Amino acid sequence: MALVDVLDTPMNHKKILRLMRKFNLYAKVRRANPYRLLEKATEAHRRIPNHLKRAFKQEEPGKVFLTDITYLQYRGGQRAYLSCVKDVATREIVAYELSTTLKMSLVYKTLEKLKTHLDGNLHPEAMIHSDQGIHFTHPEYQQRVKEMGLLQSMSRRGNCLDNAPIESFFGHFKDEVDYKQAESLAELHTIVMDYMDHYNHTRKQWTLKKMAPATYRSHLIAA
Repeated sequence: MALVDVLDTPMNHKKILRLMRKFNLYAKVRRANPYRLLEKATEAHRRIPNHLKRAFKQEEPGKVFLTDITYLQYRGGQRAYLSCVKDVATREIVAYELSTTLKMSLVYKTLEKLKTHLDGNLHPEAMIHSDQGIHFTHPEYQQRVKEMGLLQSMSRRGNCLDNAPIESFFGHFKDEVDYKQAESLAELHTIVMDYMDHYNHTRKQWTLKKMAPATYRSHLIAA
């Protein structure tokens, strides 16, 4: 509508859209919500009861896992998404995946890495807890969780405290890592990988008897 006032010859809106796509021009206002688009493209999503009920004090490694996704905005306004799985008992990040998209492959790859971590050693009461995000209510995701032998649990709607430990991890990560200075996805991936190694193996925590998560896991197993 604005171009009508400045162009000698009227231009069809479809041509404008073609030119915008050609030169990678996108409106910043009212961008489509990727979660909503994803939900519309799938079957009816199903919510799962909160089986965990904030039982965050666990003494058995591999019994309760928490999972969630956060976004990381780096140089040039570029955005990546970090999916993680945390062992409640040891505080370890046992699986993670970094991606530039919110496609379901993000959480599928995270589950595959969790499966590799477990290496067939599945706790008989193993559970994975998340919020009610679109990825975790997806029928295919729920089927994959079931096939892995995990009980799925979900936070109550709009209650972030039901998944507080992994939210806390994301908070620490963003406070301690200068990820915004990454020049590329590859550089961001290296930054994430280095922090995960530091967090799991050298970052001591008061609530883990002043041990790092990996050391605390060995302590729990020995006990």
